[in-house]
Amino acid sequence: MAVRYTTAAKKAPNPIDEHVGRRVPMRRRMLGMSQGKLGDALGLTFQQVQKYEKGTNRIGAGRLQQISHILQVPVAFFFEGAPNASPLRGSHQSALSIAQIDDFVSDSNGLRLIGAFMRIENGHLRSKIVMLVQEIAGDDGNCARVRLARRLCSC
Repeated sequence: MAVRYTTAAKKAPNPIDEHVGRRVPMRRRMLGMSQGKLGDALGLTFQQVQKYEKGTNRIGAGRLQQISHILQVPVAFFFEGAPNASPLRGSHQSALSIAQIDDFVSDSNGLRLIGAFMRIENGHLRSKIVMLVQEIAGDDGNCARVRLARRLCSC
């Protein structure tokens, strides 16, 4: 009789674990912190931090508490907008809009845009920039608006 070896099928990461992991680099980048620096603060290698951020390895409760302290956010921050998570009390945003914000601030261009925008002190100029971006992003297909926007930003 031949001996059969069975291998366990590789389990897909839990969607909530992935979500929590994605929130770590978002906040880490907001603080300008590298994976290595976070790893050092946790007593881990940057590779372990990478695994947490990808959702490959689950972040235990104690470790999540440490991470929240280092990244200066409450533990609940990591669960905001999580799949099947109940919205926080007083929150009027949908999970979709929170996910969109997560994606935006997780992107290096999004962070650069936020940083540059925050350095603009003139409130009127800020309003004009917001209006310009809204015009560029409009889906009404108005080519004149696109041409105007391109002319204004030399795209």
